[in-house]
Amino acid sequence: MQKNQLKQKLKNGETVLGLFMNCAYPAFIEICGLAGFDFAVIDLEHGPLNILVAEDLCRAADCVGIAPVVRVSKNDAAQIQRALDIGSAGVQVPQIETITDAEIVVQSAKYNPIGCRGLSFGTRAGVYTSAGSNITDKLNAESLVVVHVEGTKGVENLREIVTIPHIDVIFLGPYDLSQSLGIPGQVDDIRVVELMQKSVEIIRSSGKAVGTFTNNSETAKKWIDCGVQYIGLGIDVSIFLQGCQGLVRAVRG
Repeated sequence: MQKNQLKQKLKNGETVLGLFMNCAYPAFIEICGLAGFDFAVIDLEHGPLNILVAEDLCRAADCVGIAPVVRVSKNDAAQIQRALDIGSAGVQVPQIETITDAEIVVQSAKYNPIGCRGLSFGTRAGVYTSAGSNITDKLNAESLVVVHVEGTKGVENLREIVTIPHIDVIFLGPYDLSQSLGIPGQVDDIRVVELMQKSVEIIRSSGKAVGTFTNNSETAKKWIDCGVQYIGLGIDVSIFLQGCQGLVRAVRG
């Protein structure tokens, strides 16, 4: 298997940019790679995609050197295993609220002796049985594990969550954070911003990378200046919508 360049960039302290993907058409993820993005999150939580489509998107991503990361719909061992078995660069798991939640993610994402991920070499990750049995150690080392902390309970338990080994990125979800504060969608509210700033400090002090989502470059730069390394910079369908709206306005006024 290839070296996980996304994981290496994060270890090197680099900032990485990605998009969330809701489109099944492989050209969209290829275009993201050609545009210079480092990763693409194939969204199986909110988007309409399924695991078979996700596998084809992973192939398309590999063609252009963009890292495909699969977001599952919940902290479920079977979903995490399948997300990695299709040959993704990593998995993102939503709604992590406790240290036990975080431990379950690692157990599901890693093979023995770290975890208890189910073993089959007849997968894309296993190179369809051609890679040899020692591939489990390589996959343990190379697979990226991202957990979402996106509620007040998760923030309250963050100092415990960051102690769990083999989690690479803790992703702060501003929209769900705003909802947990009773102000859904108000991601620029000072209460959301201050909670995120506090969380960034805790995560960075643990040595793990911090991730978040924004849909504009100005906010992205602000969070990068605060120490966020892993930036989800919009959603493919939203960017297409904005581009179409701009063209229509330009012509019609």
